[in-house]
Amino acid sequence: MTHTHKHTDTKPDTRHLDATTPPNGQDKRAGYSLLEILVVLAIMGTIVTLVAPRLFSQLDRSKVVAAKAQAKTIKLALNSFRIDFGRFPTAEEGLEVLVKMPSDPNLQSQWYGPYLDGDFPTDPWGNPFHYEMAKTDDRGGQTTPKIVSYGADNAVGGKGLNADISM
Repeated sequence: MTHTHKHTDTKPDTRHLDATTPPNGQDKRAGYSLLEILVVLAIMGTIVTLVAPRLFSQLDRSKVVAAKAQAKTIKLALNSFRIDFGRFPTAEEGLEVLVKMPSDPNLQSQWYGPYLDGDFPTDPWGNPFHYEMAKTDDRGGQTTPKIVSYGADNAVGGKGLNADISM
């Protein structure tokens, strides 16, 4: 019994292809044109310009909220210091006494800190918090000290994001 093998040609059948189709059988029109890509990029750019300001304003508002929360935490640490020492930190001690033991040996036995974890925090804009010491009021009582962030511009006063945040 004899088997006959029909020889098949492995080349693509090009009889039905038009003149714009290359010999390998792939249509050169496949893919996206430069104009289509530019239109998509323009649409994406428009969407970004509409959405980005809202996202950034939300980020800025979150920095204000974070600064207030940090200032409250520092105030709590100041109150803990006051419980241990019977007073708030002096101008010489500053806020650093909340995280580092005082150098005065007479004060070291009263210090039960650190009153804050880690290093002393900076505000969300990377600037230091400012300590406004407690003052004596008209009746001889002591007011509570203030913790202040000068806002995004790190300058006294301001409006919006540049406004001072005080606790």
